[in-house]
Formats: sequence, C-alpha cells, structure tokens
Amino acid sequence: MSKKYALISVSNKNGLTDLVKGLIKAGYEIISTGGTAKALSEFGVTSIESITNFPECMDGRLKTLHPRIAGGLLGLRDNDEHCRTMAEHNIPAIDVLVVNLYPFKEESTIENIDIGGPTMIRAGAKNYKYVAVVTDPADYDELLQRIDNMDEAFRYKLAAKAFRHTADYDAYIARHLSEEIFPETLTLSFRKQSDMRYGENPQQTAAYYVEDNENFEVIHGKALSFNNIADANAAVALVREFTDQVACVAVKHATPCGAAVASTVFEAYKATYDCDPVSIFGGIVAFNREVDEATAKLMHEIFLEVIIAPAFSAGALEILTKKKNLRLIILSDEAKQKLEFKSVHGGMLIQETDSNSIDSESHTVVTEKSPENMDDLLFAMKVVKHVKSNAIVVAKDGRLLGQGGGEVSRIWAAQAALTRSGDAAKGAVVASDALIPFPDVVEACAKHGISAIIQPGGSKNDQMAIDACNKSGIAMVLTGVRHFKH
Repeated sequence: MSKKYALISVSNKNGLTDLVKGLIKAGYEIISTGGTAKALSEFGVTSIESITNFPECMDGRLKTLHPRIAGGLLGLRDNDEHCRTMAEHNIPAIDVLVVNLYPFKEESTIENIDIGGPTMIRAGAKNYKYVAVVTDPADYDELLQRIDNMDEAFRYKLAAKAFRHTADYDAYIARHLSEEIFPETLTLSFRKQSDMRYGENPQQTAAYYVEDNENFEVIHGKALSFNNIADANAAVALVREFTDQVACVAVKHATPCGAAVASTVFEAYKATYDCDPVSIFGGIVAFNREVDEATAKLMHEIFLEVIIAPAFSAGALEILTKKKNLRLIILSDEAKQKLEFKSVHGGMLIQETDSNSIDSESHTVVTEKSPENMDDLLFAMKVVKHVKSNAIVVAKDGRLLGQGGGEVSRIWAAQAALTRSGDAAKGAVVASDALIPFPDVVEACAKHGISAIIQPGGSKNDQMAIDACNKSGIAMVLTGVRHFKH
C-alpha cells in the first residue's frame, strides 16, 4: 500500500495539534515546513527538505517552490504518464494540503507577502479531484470526519473556498500597494458576516458582507435585518458629523426624522424625539456619547428597532435589555470609510465619501443682514448633507424641525420641510444641499418666518435669490460646497 501524505504549512496554528493527531491516526505521513515543523516536532514529521533534497534558504523565501512539491499536488492519479513521471522522479502524491497564509493584513510588510503558500493552494485546488485543500481551521473537524471516506464533492467545496482565500489575499495586497485611489483594475474582497432573513422585501434573498472587520458590535437583541443595517449606516454617518457636541439622531427609511445637539445625552434624545414623535416609532436612534439610565428610561417607553452608541451605562443596559428584540449596538471609534460603493446594472460606481467638514467650509454672508444663529445654520447643513437630494432642512435651537428630500423639484422639498415644521419655523433657519436656482424657495421661507438660509450657491441666478432675501429681511450664507446625496 502506497504512503498517504499530508502537507501542512500554516501561520495560524489554532487546532493544529488535534488535526495532526487525526491525520496520523488515519495513516497519513505529515510533511511540514519551518515554523510549522518545529511546532509539530513531537509528532516526528517529515521536513520539506527531506522531500525536495534542497535546503530552505533566502530567509525562508525559498522552501516549497519545488517540482517535487508542485508535482505531488498537480499530478493526476489516473494519468499513466503523470504516474510514471512521479515514480521516476520520486514525487510523493500529496492527498491533503493544509495551508493558511502569512498574516499580511495584520502586518502589511513586503516580507509578509506569501509566495509558496498561494502557489501550493492553487495547485492543490486545481487538482481537487485527488487533493483536499484546507485553508480554514474551521474546516479541520469536517476534514477528519470525512478523511477515510472523502468524496469529490467535499474536495470541490474546499477548492472553491481555497481559491476565494487566495483571491482575497491577493486583492488585499493589491489595494494596499496601489497608490491610485481608482486604479485601472480594482479587485474588491468582502467577507460574509451573516445571512439575512431577506432583503428589502421578503421576495429578495440577501447577505451582509464586510470589507474587513465591521466597526460595530451587537450586544443585545435579535439579528439585524437588511433594512436595519442600511438605516443604521445612515444614522451613524449623520451622528458622526458632530464630533465636538453631544448629538442624537433618529432615522427612518435611511432618512433623518429627528436630530439634535444638546449639553447632555438626555436632552439631545428628548429634542430628537420631539422633532417627529410619530416617525421615530420603529426607527433607529444613534448617539455619539454613552447612553445613561435616564435616557434609557425614555427610550424604553416607545418601540425602537435599534439603538447605537459608543457605550451604554450599566443602568441603561438593565433597562433596555428587558426588550428581548431591541438591538443594542456598540459603535467603535474607527475612522470613517474612505470609499463608498453603489451598484448599477453591469457595474459599480465608486466614489470618495463626502467627508468635507461643514465647520471648515468657507462661509460667505451675501445679504445685507447677517445671520444671528450661525450655529443653527451649520447644524442644519450637517443634517441636510444626509437627506436625499433635492434636500431642504429646517432647524432651530440645535434641532431638526422638518425636512424634505428626494424631490424632483427643490421648491417641493422646501414646501415639505416648511409644512412639517409648522409654526415652529418662525425664526428658524433653512439649509439646502445644493444651489437655490430661483427666488421661489426664498419666498416660501419668508412666508414661514425663516430668519436665515445656508446654501452652496453657484447658480447664475444667485443674485435673484440674494435680492429676494434682502427684500424679506432674510440672511443668506453661501458655502461653495454642494452635498448631493442620491
């Protein structure tokens, strides 16, 4: 009976001992390399050098790139010519290959770019009819369960996973080394975090993938849905606009229905709730400071899908976890993402995120009257940046009063925002995500008693809007920066 060989070369040594014990019990001779061989010295493994008759050299750069290793993985066992070649050159048939790669993601140095590992993985996976290639310690148990009766379907599944593994590895290296933001060829790699019950609607299947490690942790509640994650993303993007202020935002269908800044988390939440007590029901609420017990008591009174915060006090957790389905998410302080993606038919749109700081924009007062409430104007502009275009936001005293977004006409967006604001609009401010092309928006603002408007400007009709403001006693500030959100 011919020998059965398993070649093992791993960076991640979790579960390695039990795997080797199982393989030896099943009659396999273990071939191993460098650090892995040292870790398995108690088992009397066969070194790579004894197979290749060539020493490991060049600081470990050269050890597995050899015909006796490649041939042992690539040789077709039902091909007479291959079998004669393997016998003539003393090439062992390697039936099991266990490899995971140097941790380039953890330490992105040139020396951590694995060469021999991906070569062996690809060779073995190509020859899945005869070779089982394992790249994930999570598959060790199943490998041992099937080791005496392994079918081709299982090896095929392992091969597909192996090619995904090397593709992910190469994609990460390529992106890390690329100096261009948008190279000629862009290879993206995402890891599945979870399957979704369904997508936006029950008839759509869905899954959640992350580019690397997700930057939040669900500490309580049922699994997040597709729409929960989309809404949570919108809430987090907005609340992170307020770095120097205590802020709270509420989101429904990826649209802010409440937002406020205040001196305490309790006051910020109460003001956010008061923005729209109806729409917040079943919504997502996000904070940029720890949630305390008093705020938790208020939130416990209504139905919310998700609450997001950097932390929750012990008292807040005791209250909020009484609702078993309410999702509580701890948000990390990781940097904002640099790129955002939008799929289109047959392709993908990729752009840098709109990370422009509203506070640092160049603000120019263009009317006879200067605004008395610049803080509210900046607050409104931060909120309108996260409302679908065309977008108008009405705000006062550090809180959102009304918004209109996703309209095909800016005047319709303005009318929606002003109507939702009601009598509270008197003395409030208005922000527009893009230029105001006609005086009609200004005239509508004047009818509702708006005191100031902030907008990018840039229309050939800017002066008409400025004149309308002067006529109505409204201050206008131009920023020069547009914030479309489609």
